[in-house]
Amino acid sequence: MRTVVVTDPPRADAGHAEQLGGFGVATVHEAVGRIGYLGPEFRPAWPGARIGGSAVTVLCWPGDNLMIHVAVEQCRAGDVLVVATNSPSTDGLFGELFATALAHRGVRGVVLGSGVRDVAELQEMGFPAWSRAVSAQGSVKATAGAVNVPIVLGGQTIHPGDVVVADDDGVMVVPRVDVPRALTASQARTDKEAASRAAFQQGELGLDRYGLRDRLGEFGIEYVPYEEYAEGER
Repeated sequence: MRTVVVTDPPRADAGHAEQLGGFGVATVHEAVGRIGYLGPEFRPAWPGARIGGSAVTVLCWPGDNLMIHVAVEQCRAGDVLVVATNSPSTDGLFGELFATALAHRGVRGVVLGSGVRDVAELQEMGFPAWSRAVSAQGSVKATAGAVNVPIVLGGQTIHPGDVVVADDDGVMVVPRVDVPRALTASQARTDKEAASRAAFQQGELGLDRYGLRDRLGEFGIEYVPYEEYAEGER
């Protein structure tokens, strides 16, 4: 591993990233073809946060947060700090003091492939965090890693400047070059869901709205009166 800090990588437009965050993980994930999701193990430290921002990536050694200290200086308003370790770790590499420094710089949140701590303080200050674990286990500052290099979390490659979207449903990544397409597709999906919501509020069934009723036979589904079913079970 090359121990390097890459400065000023290209970023996604901050407004576009914020728009994707507003659509939410589930909508964007579906809109772009069900790709980019980091998986169910990445959970919010506290409920209710929703963000979208450009990734500043960090690669640390397990149990060592030296490179997070290095990365803070590289962050700017609208970014999301994204931290991986080069082997599995659930140690609490990130807490209130880091959040205080990042909030001052306008960073929208953090995503950790390791653990987070100081959860109550993070919620009180309103700093969003997602992680694979909550752990009081501390860390050292002893081993060099890298900042703003490609990293892998949840089977997804994240490049610096990619858009990270996170909310109560989890975390996903949108490659920077795909952001315009993701915005268009997410808006279209949102409009479609709004129309469906209005129809459901009027009593329409998904079976009919989505054209599923006529296809039930293809799936081998049949409707059977209770008496006939009960007789067949004897």
